[in-house]
Amino acid sequence: MSRQVPRVDTLFLHEAGDTYRLVVERDGDRVLDGHLEVKETGAGPRPARLRVADGSDEQLHSPDEFVDMARRASRIRISEQTSRGGRDELRELLDAYQLDAKVVRTCRLCASGGRYSPITSETAIETDNDEAICPDCAREELDRQLAFQGQISGTAQDRLESLLLEVQDLERITNLLKGDLDPELTKFDEISPTVENVDPVPVDSLSLHPGIQSKLEGRFETLLPVQSLAVENGVTEGEDQLVVSATATGKTLVGEMAGLDRALNGEGKMLFLVPLVALANQKYDEFQDRYGDIVDVTLRVGASRVNDNGERFDPGADVIVGTYEGIDHALRTGKNLGEVGTVVIDEVHTLGEGERGHRLDGLITRLKYYCRERESNTQWIYLSATVGNPETLARSLKATLIEFEERPVPIERHVTFVDGREKDRIENKLVRRAFDQKSSKGYRGQTIIFTNSRRRCHEISRKLEYASAPYHAGLDNQRRKRVEHQFADQELAAVVTTAALAAGVDFPASQVVFDSLAMGIEWLSVQEFHQMLGRAGRPDYHDKGTVYLLVEPDGSYHSSQEMTEDEVAFKLLKGEMEPVTTRYDGAAAVEETLANITVSGPQAGELNERMVGEVPTKYALGKLLEYNFIDDLEPTRLGRAVTSHFLSPDEAFLLLDSIRKDETAYEVVARMEGNDDEE
Repeated sequence: MSRQVPRVDTLFLHEAGDTYRLVVERDGDRVLDGHLEVKETGAGPRPARLRVADGSDEQLHSPDEFVDMARRASRIRISEQTSRGGRDELRELLDAYQLDAKVVRTCRLCASGGRYSPITSETAIETDNDEAICPDCAREELDRQLAFQGQISGTAQDRLESLLLEVQDLERITNLLKGDLDPELTKFDEISPTVENVDPVPVDSLSLHPGIQSKLEGRFETLLPVQSLAVENGVTEGEDQLVVSATATGKTLVGEMAGLDRALNGEGKMLFLVPLVALANQKYDEFQDRYGDIVDVTLRVGASRVNDNGERFDPGADVIVGTYEGIDHALRTGKNLGEVGTVVIDEVHTLGEGERGHRLDGLITRLKYYCRERESNTQWIYLSATVGNPETLARSLKATLIEFEERPVPIERHVTFVDGREKDRIENKLVRRAFDQKSSKGYRGQTIIFTNSRRRCHEISRKLEYASAPYHAGLDNQRRKRVEHQFADQELAAVVTTAALAAGVDFPASQVVFDSLAMGIEWLSVQEFHQMLGRAGRPDYHDKGTVYLLVEPDGSYHSSQEMTEDEVAFKLLKGEMEPVTTRYDGAAAVEETLANITVSGPQAGELNERMVGEVPTKYALGKLLEYNFIDDLEPTRLGRAVTSHFLSPDEAFLLLDSIRKDETAYEVVARMEGNDDEE
């Protein structure tokens, strides 16, 4: 006797070997799952046996129950994946009972699992077996593939699942996990070019000193927009300015024309300051080549890092190009820099960086004190490509904000997931692909690869098939200059550099590749990331810039890193620029207060108050007395030694301990290096 079955919505049949999988649904829920066997009779095919799942077992039911269910069903569906013979057999069987059935395309994996899942051309996901499955099964299969890659962040998984639904091809998505460079899939977004309407200032209207005026007229007819904005807001009339504008928009010339005009008019020399020795050397060479016939140019890069081909630093020169540390060392050791008319601080967003931030903050304050003591009418110009809080920073620096947001060329940003062992192969492919193409301006595509260590720079460069070179602060100036010239002459397809040299290095690259999203052992900030990707694409060379993030799922570079590389990637791509804020811990407060006391004596407290960051002066003075670095408000001999060598308290005591133990110079250096977590 057949069992009465409530009315159902769907009865679904799918061929499964010698039987047919039977699924019955009501209100979207499965109410029966079983197998139907069909026999051939003289009247045609008829139900033979019905086995219904009951937990882990199957119960035998009357074949008539199938007919009863079929009559109660609102619709009967036969899977398209059922063979032609099977479809014909089922239709003939159902016709005998005057029942209609429709053949539909369904997910095979669902059908095999006892689920009815119709799919359409809009929802079907193709697989590598040339079959289609539903989105849910495709996501499950993708999850299995991701499990082989290690843990992957939810954001990265969401990105891949979104791509899966968009392209409807599981194999193309899983190939991304193998380092495939399908540009349609790796493309995360495009930063569109932007244009601001600024009336260009004619160069012949500037009325600068004839020396610099003639130089500019020989190069340009009109100023670029950011330069025009700066002039309109008084940069050539002595106004202090914070100029924030993207890479390659011409902001450096703002400082040059203002500073050189004042120097040539006898209003004091120009200091042009940058954070790194490599950048100082590069800028020094540019000034010598461009302006060496009208001004004297000298280089100051620090007490132990002077590399000027044997030429002595000349404090009386018209232009001093230096590192922050080089000029700060001169102040800390009482050097006379002469009359300063203009100070240009390039990469001023460095104020927001760990160790270098408080040192730049201190340098600016001490240099302002130096100029004020000499009653100099000094102009201050601060330059940056990336600042998250430009209005606030401009107020802190007491400067007029010149913000120009134009981006000359579009930048495509791509993300691909790659096993760490595959990065070299992918980088080689990207470099070759870029260099084999020319822009509409006739320039080959060239690549900057950013990585997190000097050793890795050399390793990547050795493995690239096309001509390339490592480029980092550990190379001597002559070798770095050779690399710069080779890249400019298109003799190199790529340079491989550390993230530490991202700022300011002038390589006209069309493509930036992130081998790592770390700087040393620290993940990049959004500000640092934008600074680096901004190196891709120059308006005079390229039609667009291209950026590739080679992301290792579950990857990290140090046990202290809480996030993984895939989590960091989407944080950087979606994140807002961090505000430039100088923060002081105890060691930074002690170092800067000691330097301020060394430079200004009793006025150190006033200097601390003028810093961009908030310095805990009372704490710092207490520690300086405890450490015997000061006596009242004068540095001791030990204090002078500590501040002139830019030592933190920990480094100073480590060095003293080594000296007391009568260690050799090599042993002292080894201890100092072992204590240094920085690159």
